[in-house]
Amino acid sequence: MTTISTPQHAVRAVTAQRTLPAGTDDRVHGFGIMGLPFGSGHYLAYRYFPASSFSPAYRSVWHRDPDGRWTFYATTPAEQSCARYFSSATTVPAVECTISMAWTDPWSLVIGIPGLLRWTVGMTSTPTTRAVSRLGHALPEWAWASRPVLAAMGRVAGPLLGTGEMRLSGIVPNGQGFRVAPRQIWAVGDSRAVLHGADLGAVASLSAQERLGDFRLPQRGLCVIGTARFDGFDPNCHISARHTASTEPRTAC
Repeated sequence: MTTISTPQHAVRAVTAQRTLPAGTDDRVHGFGIMGLPFGSGHYLAYRYFPASSFSPAYRSVWHRDPDGRWTFYATTPAEQSCARYFSSATTVPAVECTISMAWTDPWSLVIGIPGLLRWTVGMTSTPTTRAVSRLGHALPEWAWASRPVLAAMGRVAGPLLGTGEMRLSGIVPNGQGFRVAPRQIWAVGDSRAVLHGADLGAVASLSAQERLGDFRLPQRGLCVIGTARFDGFDPNCHISARHTASTEPRTAC
């Protein structure tokens, strides 16, 4: 399979195809800025899933403030967005709002939340991201569903990409198991974010790598085309997307 040359072309292809891997669990396919840390202590992440087994297509912005408090913004309700898996990691209820994404050239985009956020991201291809992308395209589908394979890949990919520790499978804060399959990767070359009118400053690693359950947020900006699987919601085992850390304790099967 030929590697698509630019992020813009790759996202357009995913949007046009809207295909999901086979299965009965929760599945999504799309584009994400896996995470981007700022020297000010803020952290941003972005998800765009044109294909989802549990919701309409949606966009989501994740924000962590310098005190470590997360807010999950999405274009769909909490039960049909990333809060479905991560709401219990924060005391802040999920926010449903408009989120825009516009390409300024094949390697750069602007993400916006009206009256709140303007975030520009420039992406770049490196020898390492190209090598990882070639591997991502070459792996068979069964490998992406294998927890042992994903565990081995995470141990290798984190140091190789300079992101800190990386976990491609594990348990999210609301209790569901996850498996992430990054098929194509680019590095963030430059970025600027203005939140509530304040510039978040230069891109720089956090003093300690952030995590949400077993999911590790990268210490270096990465952009990914890929799929993710999560256990289907079970009210007897998993925390509701409408509940936060201040309203409901973790449950377990």
